[in-house]
Amino acid sequence: MDWTVPHGTYQQMVSTASSCSPSDAGPLPCGKECKNRQACYNRHGPRAEGVLLAPRGSGRDTKMQLILTHENADFDAVASLVAAHKLYPTASPVLPRRVNRNVRAFLSLYGPSLPLVEPNTLPRGQHVQRVVLVDTQKLSFVRGMGKDIAEVLVIDHHHPPESKPQNWRFQCDQVGAATTLLAEAISSRLIPISPAEATLMLAGIYEDTGNLTYTSTTPRDLRAAAWLIDQGADLAVATEFLDHPLTPAQQQIYEGLREHLDIVEINGHPIALSWAESPPDTEEEISTLAHKLRELVEPSALFILVQLGENVQLVARSTTDDLNVAEVSEHFGGGGHDRAAAALIKGRSAQEALEELRDLLPKYVRPRIKVRDIMSFGVRTVRPTNSVADVARRMLQTGHEGFPVIDETGQVIGLVTRNAVDRAIQHGLKDQPVRRIMQHGTHAVHPDDSIERVRTLMIQTGWGQIPVVSGDQLVGVITRTDLIRLKPSAQAADRKRIAHLMEQAIPAPVLKLIREIGSAAAKQGYRLYFVGGLVRDLLLGQPVFDIDLVVEGNAIKLAQRMARRYGGQVRSHRRFGTAKWLLPDDLWDRFSDDQSTQVSSTDMNTKLPEFIDLVTARTEFYEHPTALPLVEQSSIKQDLHRRDFTINTLAICLDPQRWGELLDFYGGRADLEDGIIRVLHSLSFVDDPTRILRAARFEARLGFRLDERSEALISEALPLLKRVSGERIRHELDLIFREAQPEAALRRLEQLGALREIHPSLHCDAWLEERFKALRTEFQATQWELDDPDDRVLLYWALFTYRLDDDAFAEVKERLRLSRDLASLHATRRAVVDMLSELTTSMRPSQVVARLDAFPMPALALGWLTTENAQAREALDQYAGQWRHVQPELTGKDLRRLGIKPGPQYRDILWRLRQARLDGEIHTRDEELAMVARILDAGSEQAKTVKEM
Repeated sequence: MDWTVPHGTYQQMVSTASSCSPSDAGPLPCGKECKNRQACYNRHGPRAEGVLLAPRGSGRDTKMQLILTHENADFDAVASLVAAHKLYPTASPVLPRRVNRNVRAFLSLYGPSLPLVEPNTLPRGQHVQRVVLVDTQKLSFVRGMGKDIAEVLVIDHHHPPESKPQNWRFQCDQVGAATTLLAEAISSRLIPISPAEATLMLAGIYEDTGNLTYTSTTPRDLRAAAWLIDQGADLAVATEFLDHPLTPAQQQIYEGLREHLDIVEINGHPIALSWAESPPDTEEEISTLAHKLRELVEPSALFILVQLGENVQLVARSTTDDLNVAEVSEHFGGGGHDRAAAALIKGRSAQEALEELRDLLPKYVRPRIKVRDIMSFGVRTVRPTNSVADVARRMLQTGHEGFPVIDETGQVIGLVTRNAVDRAIQHGLKDQPVRRIMQHGTHAVHPDDSIERVRTLMIQTGWGQIPVVSGDQLVGVITRTDLIRLKPSAQAADRKRIAHLMEQAIPAPVLKLIREIGSAAAKQGYRLYFVGGLVRDLLLGQPVFDIDLVVEGNAIKLAQRMARRYGGQVRSHRRFGTAKWLLPDDLWDRFSDDQSTQVSSTDMNTKLPEFIDLVTARTEFYEHPTALPLVEQSSIKQDLHRRDFTINTLAICLDPQRWGELLDFYGGRADLEDGIIRVLHSLSFVDDPTRILRAARFEARLGFRLDERSEALISEALPLLKRVSGERIRHELDLIFREAQPEAALRRLEQLGALREIHPSLHCDAWLEERFKALRTEFQATQWELDDPDDRVLLYWALFTYRLDDDAFAEVKERLRLSRDLASLHATRRAVVDMLSELTTSMRPSQVVARLDAFPMPALALGWLTTENAQAREALDQYAGQWRHVQPELTGKDLRRLGIKPGPQYRDILWRLRQARLDGEIHTRDEELAMVARILDAGSEQAKTVKEM
């Protein structure tokens, strides 16, 4: 069997939970490029995030093919059997021997319309060669199956095993239910389903996601459920069977479980443990009881043990990535998934098994994310004697919502919040000490504590910030915002994806060096991060050029440590906490010896840079609008908070334990995906009006748009541009002129009204845009020897200011501190225009060159860009590409050897030779010598000497 897509255009499975919208690029749900995307989306429903591979030519295969799932099958398992049969119609979906009672009740009514096969009805004498395994990764054997199965395809909603059996293929994606994966594929291929099938599949999704409420539920589950309802699924029927009443025996067991229920806290997780005895001679379904008990107490994990004669049935459920219940179940000889598992414990009592389980759990409950992973380092504190007014000032400067209060020994004794400070000031208590208004308490967590412990502490105390203490040292703080932004279920996969992006975008030796710096930082108790534009461009799939490294700690000490280990020099700026590590020449060899693929050290794409810049994470505040900021060392969160736009507030952790983790405190990733430029706070443009120019630049470069609120804030801050220093505005305009299409940013600044705030005479119109484009597309910079980026920036500036009169230009020059080169270009522009107007087609090349030689090349280039005269442009092109390079072979030294006395006549002779060359009158050295003789007096001794040569 060939496991390939039989028709249409499909993608291989991807592990992403992004939504599909009518504006998405690429194939639509129907598998084709429809002209009307919206209509296609409306008709076919959600696009399959992971389109499953289907067998091609399986109808001609005489080998027996089965679709199997696990025993004690729930709705998700049975629904997956039916859904898989839609994709693999020649394979028989085999119902397990043991099916949950509510599923069996559903099948008693709707089973005849479903293609399910009982295992005892399988034909004898057939040999099973291929199996599709759904909602499980463990093979159950039925009639006709041996160990020599040729192929097994696993379709499951849990991680595949690290060690995969030979001839097994896994199509696994982390969603709430296996049925979701199959429903996506069915909808993508336009395969029709009946209302009964749709209802069964809906029940499968609802059961495994807790009616779409479990934390493992993804947007894909919701979209798949919505599509099934659109196909005729009866929500009332699905709900009826999901809430099937308990049998008397089940009710008795359930009451026993409630009576013996115990909640223990392990690493911040509430774990529910319970046991019960089953009535004699009964074999009741236990998983339903686990669901009901979990809904009753809502723990992080649940373990129930039910005595069944001499054996004990263990059922385990988990809602957290910190506890893989399959690992616990395997200890007792069972198995399952990380969120659901079971085991049959033989020859033991339920109480004995429970005690063993209690002893085991601390080993298996391991916080995947600890406080140290998301806390902010470098916490600011206040003393109880500080005044309310002093604390208010600090909060205004730093933007913090609260400070831990410490005593003279450094111990945390309370927390003061912005809300408390604001209320105190309103009541005239600004001169009162903080101890009057703070929340008293010694609450704190350790860096290795779990996130669940922090959540519990916040709920109990009402504190929005919890101090982090290691030993007797206050090392940081963890805030409510840190917890809100956390997405545990997606973080591990996201880290892998981002790590892969870094490997693709950054040369291997450079990335290896960054890893070394990150490890060294961790040993010093610091954290290293990629920040800003690098992260933004990495996520956008754009080339990465500048590597910005921020150290949550002391960047200078880290750079000095690296220099001591690897050599090189460190140059530092202590006021700003910055360090430049100049790398030694031999460092390349140390970072390329053990690489699997050796590359040439002369390759600029793989060489180590000449230096590494390290910057201490810092915060900044402005004493007044447009002022340069004052900076202080701070945490990565505060460092990102001082940046201009949300899309530039992303960071990637380079700590060995958190490599590739994306930090997104301010919604930058969402704005990046939505194409939005958004400022962080309402005073952003007031603090720094140059961000207005930056906003236009990012809009133009990325094709993004300002959100409405940010654009409104710009209009309010425009007058402040007059108060910004000219050097800072010129710097921002220089950056705009280095963009691929600077006229787009200038056009936006024109629309916003920013250009006229810089100077009333500055504009961007069609004339300017046309010439900017000509500079990039028509102007042959190489032949003009003006292909340096600085040359292009100078010409952009010259065009931008070209139409200013002398007075306006003088004002702009003074305001923006423009360069002398630009002033010189502006001063000669009229002379160039006049000269170009004199050029005619009847002129000889030498006559044109005589006029053009009087001007520098940038001035002539500006003339080429601004003239409307096609003949003048052609002459300028000829001059730039050919004529200006034409020179006689004879030089002044040659004339001296000829006995010609040095003097002004040298210049005259050489120019006349050049004229003759330009006009095609002479071509060789001999012809030049002959011409020199003619120039001199024919009867003179010098002329005779020239003729003899």
